[in-house]
Amino acid sequence: MAELLLNGVVYHAARRGPNDAAPLLLLHGFTGSSENWAEHIPVFGERYSVIGVDILGHGRSASPPDPSRYTMPHTAADIIALLDAWQIERSALLGYSMGGRLALYLACHYPERFSQLILESSSPGLATAAERAARRQSDEALADWIETHGIEAFVARWESLPLWTSQQHLPEEVRQRLHRQRAQNNPLGLANSLRGMGTGAQPSLWDALPGLRLPTLLIAGELDSKFVAINEQMAGLLPNGRLHLIPHAGHTTHLERPSEFATAVLTFLAS
Repeated sequence: MAELLLNGVVYHAARRGPNDAAPLLLLHGFTGSSENWAEHIPVFGERYSVIGVDILGHGRSASPPDPSRYTMPHTAADIIALLDAWQIERSALLGYSMGGRLALYLACHYPERFSQLILESSSPGLATAAERAARRQSDEALADWIETHGIEAFVARWESLPLWTSQQHLPEEVRQRLHRQRAQNNPLGLANSLRGMGTGAQPSLWDALPGLRLPTLLIAGELDSKFVAINEQMAGLLPNGRLHLIPHAGHTTHLERPSEFATAVLTFLAS
């Protein structure tokens, strides 16, 4: 891992694979870190120069005390600064869940910096102001809860959500590794990430989809009915988008069906 100062904030990132290969930037989900891609980096690294980064407030990157530092525009500008620091003019971009929302924001606001876009279990945010206001309220309440109760209690609460039911079929070793990774996060970083770039805080990107010309692959697990519906709607709005559903998988397709996920990603990137 490399330590980089990006727009005044310390980030941890790593680049693996041939430096002269086409770049592929990976963005993890909420409570995650670049470690979540550990199984896929060697596979992707055979063909691509793979960049993994701990998003602000996660992993070993900084957790600033000001929630406004975590907003989508600020965090996206940090990712662009990372590409600049490593002299990467254009990269393919893969984001999961929260990282997918960030990836979509990057693709909409910096389209010249990206060649292809892959969104796993992600969304353009909430369409209406009323929905965003309600979600901001619930995200703020959860952020307060994290700061009050600490990381271990929060991880236990987070892992009990119905969203992760399909993860119960993962091998025990994988689930324990995921638990340890989540528990290594800074509670202040997670709380402020919710406040700054949670689904309620982020600007809606629904209206931007028809103008996004990048080739885009949408991946969802067929058991994740909420995100299947969202991604079907997204696919209908994206000029160069297509949807790939992964059977027998829920929200975390890259963990639940890693081989099928990797095949979908590599086939799309090579197309």
